[in-house]
Amino acid sequence: MFTKDILFWNVDTQIDFMSKNGKLYAQNAEEIQPTLAAITKLAEFNNIQVINTADYHYSNSAELSSNPDFVNTFPEHCMANSLGAEYISETKPKENCPEILWNKIYNETELSEAAKHRNIIIRKDAFDVFEGNPNTYGLLKQINPTTVFVYGVTTNVCVDCAAVGLAERGLKVYVIEDAIKELPNIPLPFEKWDELGITRISYDKVVEYLA
Repeated sequence: MFTKDILFWNVDTQIDFMSKNGKLYAQNAEEIQPTLAAITKLAEFNNIQVINTADYHYSNSAELSSNPDFVNTFPEHCMANSLGAEYISETKPKENCPEILWNKIYNETELSEAAKHRNIIIRKDAFDVFEGNPNTYGLLKQINPTTVFVYGVTTNVCVDCAAVGLAERGLKVYVIEDAIKELPNIPLPFEKWDELGITRISYDKVVEYLA
């Protein structure tokens, strides 16, 4: 079985966000790639389950705009079946793993089967994975962790939504601060995180936590 009660939560480490040539590049995202690779290896070595969230948009997505404000709307990115929607090599699951689509409702049996895998992909069509995929909370209940380590991009949009959503559902949330990057022009969420008891820690402290 997997490491009891612990879940890693990989937020949107996709080519369009992580690559300088990506359609919505988070500046200096490449700087965190070595840490992301280390986290992936740590999860594999310790047999920790990983939820991998992924933006997966179609042209009619509400957050896409030809005249984006870069706060609530953005240019096309992570389009369905595009290269930009793929994970970078440092976080891409090696094995075939279940994909929980945002435009399908899964029953409890299906979510229970998905929860048996170490890596699970949740595709979403909104910043907040709980809003952007109606199956997220049901899957989370099947896994039933107590502690979640969150990392990825971007700090002030999708990472924020994931961390807050998990904390509001009663989980202890740690954000790995040397494995996140933000977008410009959007306030950082650290004050809100502090109020919710979301703890920022460095990667080396995660290693100590698991020791």
